[in-house]
Amino acid sequence: MNSFTLDPLYLTIGVPALALGLILGVVIALLIGRSRQKRMTEERESAFELANARLTQTFAELSNRSLQANSDTFLKLAEQRLGTQQEKAKSELSEREKAVEALVKPINDALKASLQQISELEKSRSEAYGGIKNQLEEMQLNQKSLRQETQNLVNALRRPEVRGRWGEITLRRLVELAGMVEHCDFVEQVHTETDGQIFRPDMVVRMPDQRELIVDVKTPLDAYLAAAEAPDDVQRKLGLERHAKNVRAHIRMLASKAYWNQFDESPEFVILFIPGDQFLSAALNEEPDLIEYALSKQIILATPTSFVALLKAVAYGWRQMSLADNAKEIRVLAEDLYGRLATFVSHLNKVGRQLAGSVENYNKAVGSLERSVLPGARKFVELGVHPSKEIEKLESLEPVPRTLIEGNDI
Repeated sequence: MNSFTLDPLYLTIGVPALALGLILGVVIALLIGRSRQKRMTEERESAFELANARLTQTFAELSNRSLQANSDTFLKLAEQRLGTQQEKAKSELSEREKAVEALVKPINDALKASLQQISELEKSRSEAYGGIKNQLEEMQLNQKSLRQETQNLVNALRRPEVRGRWGEITLRRLVELAGMVEHCDFVEQVHTETDGQIFRPDMVVRMPDQRELIVDVKTPLDAYLAAAEAPDDVQRKLGLERHAKNVRAHIRMLASKAYWNQFDESPEFVILFIPGDQFLSAALNEEPDLIEYALSKQIILATPTSFVALLKAVAYGWRQMSLADNAKEIRVLAEDLYGRLATFVSHLNKVGRQLAGSVENYNKAVGSLERSVLPGARKFVELGVHPSKEIEKLESLEPVPRTLIEGNDI
């Protein structure tokens, strides 16, 4: 846009002419500016298209040259890397061959050692087989000796005194197992003499209320052992039948002694103890009515299993009697304790009444102090006194001691 220079001529023309000129200049300038802007826009667009075409061509050329250069560089690097990898692979292959040889060598050594150990084990097995053979021969000798000892035991049990002692020992062990201590609840080998005859039961078990339970031990083994050693079923059957008859004979013989007439505190029955459940079972298999027959003779058949249960029941009765005796002593102690508690409650009520009076006097003192003394002391603070400690608030005691009343729960 052209600039205008004001000279004295314009000044003389006046303000209206100057304003008109300015308006015309502005209009002309706007028209010229629009024309130039349009032309500049067209030139800019054509220049942009030309520059875009040149940049496109230049970028394509640069891309082709860069791709060619990169391809050559990549091929060179690939050849270098491939060569390096080949050398490295050769080196690693050699190292792996050495490592494999190092791994295989311990395995080879282990195989050789295993073969040697197998050889030694085979040798040890042969020696152990010889030792086992010797042990088996020794076991055969021991078995033979055990069979001989068993036969000796069987022969010993055929003797009446041995059978009787075995039955007595079994009876004692059962009594100890049931908790019936010897010098408290039972007495062994007690005998009484009536009409010139000595009656000697194997055990008298003392029961509560001064009652006595008579126990007699019988061990019928002759026929049973003969049946166990029988060569055939017929002989075994005959032996078991003879065994059942022996048990019945023992029942009849024990009933004839009538122990319940000789012991005043004994109930009207006697326990026949057979020290083996198998002995009674074998007899019952042949004569199932043996138990009924024994009960009709006032005899109770007992084996270790049932006799332990019976002794446990007697021991329980003793414990109950002991508890009853203890209950009497507990009653005396309870009455004495109750009297002592009554005296203590009386003293405690007196203490409670004294505490109630103390609480009442304390509350009166607190009220007097709060009404007569503390208001004057608080005025010192209002007059400017700075105390080092504040006066705490006095609290009266409200709870009243509880009085124990006779007849109520403590």
